[in-house]
Amino acid sequence: MTLRGVVALDGPSGTGKTTVARKLAERLSAGYLDTGAMYRVITLAVLRAGVDVTDADAVTAVARDAVFTIGTTPVRPSVTLAGEDVAAEIRGPEVNHAVSPVSAVPGVRELLVARQRRIIGEVLAEVGGVVVEGRDIGTVVAPDSPLKIFLTASAEIRAARRSAQDTAAGRESTHADALASVDRRDRLDSSRSASPLRAAEDAVHLDTSELDIDQVLVALSELASRRGLLDCAAEATR
Repeated sequence: MTLRGVVALDGPSGTGKTTVARKLAERLSAGYLDTGAMYRVITLAVLRAGVDVTDADAVTAVARDAVFTIGTTPVRPSVTLAGEDVAAEIRGPEVNHAVSPVSAVPGVRELLVARQRRIIGEVLAEVGGVVVEGRDIGTVVAPDSPLKIFLTASAEIRAARRSAQDTAAGRESTHADALASVDRRDRLDSSRSASPLRAAEDAVHLDTSELDIDQVLVALSELASRRGLLDCAAEATR
């Protein structure tokens, strides 16, 4: 099976978006774009520049000048800043704490949304399909996507997942800390004036609280099939 078109995958942190999006793209021989990583790499650039994250003009200037790359291969998506591999650093606690206010800056969103749309167009031209994950994909970045998914899960479940991820990455994290972080991120992302976190009107809501990754992938693949987005013949000729 090969994906044809754009699958827009939105939802708050801890719903499994990144894992699901990457695995779905790999399963369907599609490209993959993690828009959240783009906001994270800009946040890292802002922190390295010593800029106040509440100074919208200064933050936008850093975003405009930042030289970064985002890989679109789902097996091993790369992230670089000024030629340096920062894939691990953008997931650290400093970036976690600052990414919401940086992401809320309208100038930053305008710059990155334009770049995200260019990348989507390039991937579609190259491989025919792309799974794009973020918080405003179905509403802003790719509103014409034929399949929009909004992943949800309870705050407790999402905090447990976040804590497990931090522990696996060697970062100290308690459930209480993870829950506070999830609640804070939800509040900031949902209340920002520019492209707030919300589901598109025609998005399919999928609660992942009681589902494992394989179950979510099966559900999403079935949705893509029902929308006519899977080209089985293309895969058969490979």
